[in-house]
Amino acid sequence: MPEIRAVLFDLDGTLVDTAPDLAAAANRLRARHDLLPLPLELLRPVASQGARGLLRVAFAIAPDAPGYAPLRSEFLDLYAQHLCEETRLFPGMGKVLERFAALALPWGIVTNKPAFLTEALLDALDLPQAPGVVVSGDTLAKAKPDPLPVRHALAVLDVPAPYALMIGDDRRDIEAGHGAGVRAWAAGWGYIETEDAPERWAADRVIANSRSLEAALFPA
Repeated sequence: MPEIRAVLFDLDGTLVDTAPDLAAAANRLRARHDLLPLPLELLRPVASQGARGLLRVAFAIAPDAPGYAPLRSEFLDLYAQHLCEETRLFPGMGKVLERFAALALPWGIVTNKPAFLTEALLDALDLPQAPGVVVSGDTLAKAKPDPLPVRHALAVLDVPAPYALMIGDDRRDIEAGHGAGVRAWAAGWGYIETEDAPERWAADRVIANSRSLEAALFPA
C-alpha cells in the first residue's frame, strides 16, 4: 500500500468538536421562538449535518419546507456570533498536527461548512500547524459527497490520490474520498446517528477514538 503523503480532514466532528457551540445556537434560536432548550445529547449526533440536521431536530423542519431559509439564516447568524466559545480540537488531534509539522506532512480540511464560518473558526482556534488547503462547502460548485472538493484539495497540495487519506465522521466523507480515488477512514468518535453506523459506509478503516488516530497514522 502506498505511503500516506497527505491527510485531509472533515472539520466538524472529525478534527474539531463544534457540537457544543452548534447546539447552543440551536437552543438560542429555540428560545427566540418561545421553545425550551434541548439537551446536547439530542443535538450532538446531527452536528456534522450543520443547519440542515440541527434544524431538523430542533424545529422538525426540512430544507424544502416553507420558512426553512429564513430560519437557517437566523441560525447561522446566531452561530457566527458564538462559534468558538466551547469548540476545541478533539483529544489527541493536537498531537497529530504536531507530528504533521515535525514531518512536514501536508494536510488540509475539506468541509461542507460555509466558508465564512470555516475561516472565522480556524482564525479563532490555536492550531499547532495551519492547514495547507481549506475547502469549504461553498468554495466550489459542488460539495461532499461529490469528489470535486477532495480532488481540488489534492491539486492544491500537489499530492496524487493514491498517496492521500480522507478522514471524516459522515458517510459523505467516505464517498467523496473514494470518488476522488483516495483512502478514506471513518472517524468513529464523531457526530454519528445510531442508525447509521460507520461500519456500513465501506470505509477503508474505522478509527473508534480520536486518541487512537496518531498510532493509526504513525504505527511503530
